[in-house]
Amino acid sequence: MRFSLFSLIVLISAIFQTSCVEYKSENNLPILGPREPIEKEVDGKVVVDTIYHTIPNFSFTNQDGNEVTQKTFANSYYITDFFFTSCPTICPVMTKNMLILYDDFEGEERVKFLSHTIDTRHDSVEVLKNYASKIEVSAPKWNFVTGSKEDIYGIAESYLASAAEDPNSPGGYIHSGAFVLIDPNNHIRGYYDGTQPQAVEKLKRELKALLKNDEKLK
Repeated sequence: MRFSLFSLIVLISAIFQTSCVEYKSENNLPILGPREPIEKEVDGKVVVDTIYHTIPNFSFTNQDGNEVTQKTFANSYYITDFFFTSCPTICPVMTKNMLILYDDFEGEERVKFLSHTIDTRHDSVEVLKNYASKIEVSAPKWNFVTGSKEDIYGIAESYLASAAEDPNSPGGYIHSGAFVLIDPNNHIRGYYDGTQPQAVEKLKRELKALLKNDEKLK
């Protein structure tokens, strides 16, 4: 797994900051990423509040030719990653592990999946459709999306992940092997090595804990 220098610096910063991040759920899963303290007045007193890192609005096209935006994931958790269909290294392993999660949460409407191709030249809507059909998954549960190179690589930085062209790497691209867990408020709740079964099991446990906690708060 390889990161761009920018993403690596930001991710390390996010990890070190988690010790003082305000915990939002009973299972103590923190909100990750840069955050900004702000002062505001409440009942005549100045208190410090926190603005947490959020994933910005986006617009991509999925394997069915439909637009995918943050509204697609309203009131849902989603697991996101980066891949390309001709990837000769970690992508097949990541897809296999994501399928485990897809099958486990197939009946859970509050969980969705989002995979961004970083090979925007080759991975057309038709190519993505064939890829999704081959592994027997479908939208809106699992969206495989494409868009402009600038938008894809830009959203990768928002996820504090990496995605870049690299002629010296197998397949011509490098990207993070992470599965990133996003909550309904567009906050990053966890990073998990998508190539490791233990990390995938950890993601599964922590996501189920978040879902259970949400039910308690209703």
